[in-house]
Amino acid sequence: MLILGLCNLASHNNSSSLLFNHQMYFFKTPYLLKAIYPSLIWNIPTKDKVIYLTFDDGPTPGITEKVLELLKQHDAKATFFCLGKNVVAHPDIFQAIVSSGHHVGNHSQNHLNGWKNADEDYFADVKLCSETIKSSLFRPPYGRIKFSQARFLKNQYKIIMWEVLSGDFDKFISKENCLKNVLKLTSPGSIVVFHDSLKASEKLFYALPIILKEFTKNGFRFETIPY
Repeated sequence: MLILGLCNLASHNNSSSLLFNHQMYFFKTPYLLKAIYPSLIWNIPTKDKVIYLTFDDGPTPGITEKVLELLKQHDAKATFFCLGKNVVAHPDIFQAIVSSGHHVGNHSQNHLNGWKNADEDYFADVKLCSETIKSSLFRPPYGRIKFSQARFLKNQYKIIMWEVLSGDFDKFISKENCLKNVLKLTSPGSIVVFHDSLKASEKLFYALPIILKEFTKNGFRFETIPY
């Protein structure tokens, strides 16, 4: 209810057009939401020109490899929150991520929605993923996690959320707006979400090369989220 209230507030504020989407999610996470979940990591405070790119839902053949090549071209590092089932299916691509110097995180085995699943089922799915992905980083699928789930998992993981959501997965926004979201809303220390998935690929491969070029030109560097 609180999240819906925040959405309604943003939707009535014209200055928030870049912050909020009609599909009921935020392009940029508001301070109040960060305050509600202070134990989760939304950004990494720094005065340096550092951005933390993240990619969810892979590895995906034909998509993840292209992302790796784009990152390599700009000497950029990133963090990949992988699904356990996809790592089992494509271990060679997962190994390529690791071998390229990027970090990896647990994104659950089967992309379970924390709001819609019992805690014991959710924890079991995360644990199953941990058998394949050895990492201290966890990102809840859809960004949806109950307080009870967060309390339990924060003892085992850094729970990584985000500050900027590109919207690359959303069929209702254009690739141009996807790019604009990231260019306008990203600042030093921002954690930015993309998806190395088939559904997101059109917007991803339109926006990512420009983002890498523009931020690099302006003195930014791209780093991994620390384990």
